[in-house]
Amino acid sequence: MRSCFTILLLFSAIVAVALASNVEEVISQVVEIHRLRPQTGSAGYTVPHLDCLSWRLAVETNNLQYWKLVPKECTNYVGHYMLGKQYRHDCEYVAKQAIEYAKSLKLGGDGMDVWVFDIDETTLSNLPYYARSDVAFGAIAYNSTKFHEWIAEGKAPAIPSVLGLYKIVLSLGIKPVFITGTRENFEQVRIANLKKVGYTNWAALILKGENYSGSAVKFKSSKRTALVKAGYRIVGNIGDQWTDLIGENVGARTFKLPDPMYYVVDSNQILINKGGGVAFYFGM
Repeated sequence: MRSCFTILLLFSAIVAVALASNVEEVISQVVEIHRLRPQTGSAGYTVPHLDCLSWRLAVETNNLQYWKLVPKECTNYVGHYMLGKQYRHDCEYVAKQAIEYAKSLKLGGDGMDVWVFDIDETTLSNLPYYARSDVAFGAIAYNSTKFHEWIAEGKAPAIPSVLGLYKIVLSLGIKPVFITGTRENFEQVRIANLKKVGYTNWAALILKGENYSGSAVKFKSSKRTALVKAGYRIVGNIGDQWTDLIGENVGARTFKLPDPMYYVVDSNQILINKGGGVAFYFGM
């Protein structure tokens, strides 16, 4: 009887230790999960940048539309995002998916397969301009004069991951086509800038006419439609704005790059904010 009691006691101890060990493991897992979430503290105070993260998610998914400026309280958040590794990683991930898709395509072999690229914040980066104190990553109203002066310098660097996609597209026999809202008077500057950073070959570079006053979607749709009518097949399309990726003849598949610094509105009207600066603008 004593031996049975001893065995039972020993078994209970083993179970208790096992349960305790399991509880510690569960607790440690919960703590680790908790660490992955933004900390609010026992008083439930707002975490810095938490709302800005939600704001950026709404922007990228196009759930937030027609926004005028980056909220002032999110200026540092957007700046850290754009200058930090997360923006680069996000672009790299989009480009990776685009490359995998491009490699999976069965092409016509007749030289009529094309891939549409936007330019600003897609093939070229205007981050050196937007990081300036008088621009503040889009928290200060757009100034067309200053922006055009920057474009005229022709110093925009390439977005490395998109340059990589461009090179793969070329190697596969797909012809790149650039469609940009940049005005035609900057054509030579754009050509020089593109070539300087590695974009050396394309089927077409389409810029917006000096007197064009229509919407961004209408402009890019009309140019894509012209390509299709000419017999080209748009197998892919990549841009940073939703206006690059909606409308007519968007292509067999579209890819959206992140850009929380500005929003190109699909309207014929440029709206003015209370401070007198341009709130929405065209050209990207």
